[in-house]
Amino acid sequence: MKLTVWTYEGPPHVGAMRVATAMKGLHYVLHAPQGDTYADLLFTMIERRNHRPPVTYTTFQARDLGSDTAQLFQDACRDAYERFQPEAIIVGASCTAELIQDDPGGLSELMGLPVPVIPLELPSYQRKENFGADETFLQIVRRLAGKVERTKRISCNILGPTALGFRHRDDITELTALLYDIGIDVNVVAPMDATPTDITRLGAAHFNVLLYRETAESAARWLEREHKQPYTKTVPIGVGATRDFLAEVADLTGLPCRAEESRLRLPWYAQSVDSTYLTGKRVFVFGDATHVRAAARIACDEMGFEVVGLGCYNREFARDIRALARDMNVDALITDDYLEVERTIEALQPEMILGTQMERHIGKRLGIPCAVISAPVHVQDFPARYSPQVGFEGANVIFDTWVHPLVMGLEEHLLHMFRDDFEFNDAAGPSHHGGHKPANTGDAPQMPEVAAAAEAAPGEIVWLDAAERELKKIPFFVRGKARRNTETFAQSKDLQEISVDTLYEAKAHYAR
Repeated sequence: MKLTVWTYEGPPHVGAMRVATAMKGLHYVLHAPQGDTYADLLFTMIERRNHRPPVTYTTFQARDLGSDTAQLFQDACRDAYERFQPEAIIVGASCTAELIQDDPGGLSELMGLPVPVIPLELPSYQRKENFGADETFLQIVRRLAGKVERTKRISCNILGPTALGFRHRDDITELTALLYDIGIDVNVVAPMDATPTDITRLGAAHFNVLLYRETAESAARWLEREHKQPYTKTVPIGVGATRDFLAEVADLTGLPCRAEESRLRLPWYAQSVDSTYLTGKRVFVFGDATHVRAAARIACDEMGFEVVGLGCYNREFARDIRALARDMNVDALITDDYLEVERTIEALQPEMILGTQMERHIGKRLGIPCAVISAPVHVQDFPARYSPQVGFEGANVIFDTWVHPLVMGLEEHLLHMFRDDFEFNDAAGPSHHGGHKPANTGDAPQMPEVAAAAEAAPGEIVWLDAAERELKKIPFFVRGKARRNTETFAQSKDLQEISVDTLYEAKAHYAR
């Protein structure tokens, strides 16, 4: 099994936990060794939930492996039912417990608990977290969703939102309001905030809105086949996608689906004078397939960016993302190795990254601004404020989110450019305080204009001080490329030192 410092997806039982934590009245009994309870922290610390996940662990230890671990599991099931009184229970094993082959599903069936017990078969060493969420939700729907009469007023189910999802909570609110405005009720939202009883009413809706393919596509396909409920294929993230989504809903329902756009500001903002410097910015997009597809369209069609590369980490959607990349004349990167993503970004030298928290860290190291568009994310991407991604208000939020790192990066670049100015140098006091005096710098000698080269190992390139200062005058979003090109030029000329002259000779060479 591959061990890594960072990972885009956890094992499939974490996906099952995302579904269980999102729902109400459902409990997850997980056959797992002591230590696998680390997953609780994902929800309580990162998502900042005010209660721990509804999961009971068997937490067997090494000394238990010589005895009856199956009995440990059955005792845990019985205790969980008596303590929590859930409407339904899901049972499964973590990746470590899978090796001892205790069969949680078969053991739970023998117990005769008075609530539905749904076994999960999640191949921990072949599949990952999003598959675990998708499969868990499918099994819950298959077990509980029965035949019921359709609602009198046209209604839909919203499928896919889970715990630990990127802005799922606010997306539900925004999408529910959008649908209500065009005359469509929301029958059930699931898994988020749904109970097992709610799942039994899924069949009452006229169609399903598939909000996130990664976590609910299998359930949507099953409901289409068994309950004759079509589902939407367009995810309404971005202005164009929201309008296309409304047109798709109109085709499904026959309703005149024209939503109120008075709150929509992205198109005007993106065309305003203050935003024209964004036009043509080179961006790299990476994350889960749903958000990458949406972000690539927004970047090209609505913000005027140039997408120079894109990819996703969930291989189940590799074909779709490769097709999208071909349409945009770029290469698709399908990988769950963040080091490969970093190498690709370093080679492309984009002016902005749209990615996950991993790409945010990569951007910090490479000096490239990054806006987060997809899970996995950190605590700062679960804001207390209302911050949806879907619908027209979501488009406004996306504009603010994407523009902020570019604007802040430009401001930082200008401060670096003028750092030798009398008003902005490090020795100057705060410029907003009137009549200030320069900070006391003592009698430290001033740096010479050109420093002598430090002792360098054979083949090592040394930047002279004046050249380093000149390099900082180059805009931050192309500075890395300029550094790399200059060093390549110096090596081709067998130079061990880079001076200001070398920097400009390299610039002239690559401009030919």
